[in-house]
Amino acid sequence: MSVVEQYARAHIVTDEDARDEPPAVPVVLRYDPDADPRSVRVGLPGTDEWTFSRSLLEQGLRTPAESGDVRVWPLGRVQAVVEFHSDHGTSVVQFESKALLRFLRRTYMATPVAG
Repeated sequence: MSVVEQYARAHIVTDEDARDEPPAVPVVLRYDPDADPRSVRVGLPGTDEWTFSRSLLEQGLRTPAESGDVRVWPLGRVQAVVEFHSDHGTSVVQFESKALLRFLRRTYMATPVAG
């Protein structure tokens, strides 16, 4: 099976001046069905990479969902937020939902949900 890799642009949300929209940054979405068919990875700028369940991402696009240190929720009709918690703090990343949906669709084409 092949690895699915997709680049997306996202906004890293901070507590700085909320009037200024943070600039979009490149984020890498990865899915390797040979390594773990149930998980996806999100690579943030720098060295941060997070692994969490594909089903959490899917559920979080419809309704708030969380598992461990990762939370996902829809933000209106066209955006979604993924929040990562670690010992070093919290990263809040805002995506266009369509980018995440396109990525999920590609992962399901690579490996369908086991029923």
